[in-house]
Amino acid sequence: MIPASPSLTRISQLRQRLRDLGAKPCHEDRVLRGWSQVCSYDRKGSPAETFFPATLRNELPAIEAELDGLARLHGEYPADDEVARLLVELHDGQMVESVLLPRGGLCISTQVGCAVGCVFCMSGRAGLLRQLGSAEIVAQVALARRRRAVSKVVFMGMGEPAHNLDNVLEAIEVLGIQGNIGHKNLVLSTVGDLRVFERLPQEAVKPALALSLHSTDDALRAKLLPNAPRIPVEELVERCEEYARATHYPTQYQWTLIEGVNDSDAELERIVQLLTGKYAIMNFIPFNEVDGLDYRRPSPERLARIVGTLKQRGIITQLRDSAGQEIEGACGQLRARAVKEMPNKSKSVQIIR
Repeated sequence: MIPASPSLTRISQLRQRLRDLGAKPCHEDRVLRGWSQVCSYDRKGSPAETFFPATLRNELPAIEAELDGLARLHGEYPADDEVARLLVELHDGQMVESVLLPRGGLCISTQVGCAVGCVFCMSGRAGLLRQLGSAEIVAQVALARRRRAVSKVVFMGMGEPAHNLDNVLEAIEVLGIQGNIGHKNLVLSTVGDLRVFERLPQEAVKPALALSLHSTDDALRAKLLPNAPRIPVEELVERCEEYARATHYPTQYQWTLIEGVNDSDAELERIVQLLTGKYAIMNFIPFNEVDGLDYRRPSPERLARIVGTLKQRGIITQLRDSAGQEIEGACGQLRARAVKEMPNKSKSVQIIR
């Protein structure tokens, strides 16, 4: 099979390649649908041999091979019947992680590494290595769809999507139009970069929004998320609320629960103050133990009390499985372990903006 070429790491590059081969918008649309949905080109309408121009038809096998090479399965690590972490190898040998989730969900990565440096996360321990192109982002969905149906995609894997926003939004547009995923089922997560709030309302496909909150206290949040924008929590919640009301999708607030750090009753009281009356869902994720970190997840009794307290106060609250505790698969941990085992020649750092 032909190895992937860097010339097709972005959707815009793929579109230009197709146009150079005589493709019209309808042909581009058919190719993108076939790739992102993992279906044959002749499923609906004319078969490929009569629908595509001859020049494009002759090159399709090579293009398909390049797209297939953008994301290959390096390893699969099931946690249970519904959850499995996928270690995905990119065309240049770098690796990212995707997670198959219950009810047709898929969590995907947008960067190799991360620059935010969350103290409880493995993804950013080595910093940002490179951006993923929009085609590499969609390729993770195509790879997962070869294994099972995917009807929801969350951009919550390795990386901060706001730091790669052009590629992320280009991928979201393809997934929401050609990829046949409902717009409310495309969920973009951010630590609170203002560019997200500026760009998303302008997009043709407006995804649901998730905010990595982790604390209501600005000082503590700055310690937990060292390189996140220094924007007051109250302002972030107001911006999220404005977008939620405009799109009619509730904001999902993400909160990694760490024993003795951000699981206090004072935090719960401030959550109630911030989110009462808001179009919001609070998602708690118990900390997934990471090698070299002393943090611990709260006890099951404490977790139950946290969720019960907020529900009693009228806050829609969910306790999420961290999807990997059994296999030491916290986000970034599988990649870190694989890289450690790779030859030195495969560990070179490549930063692509």
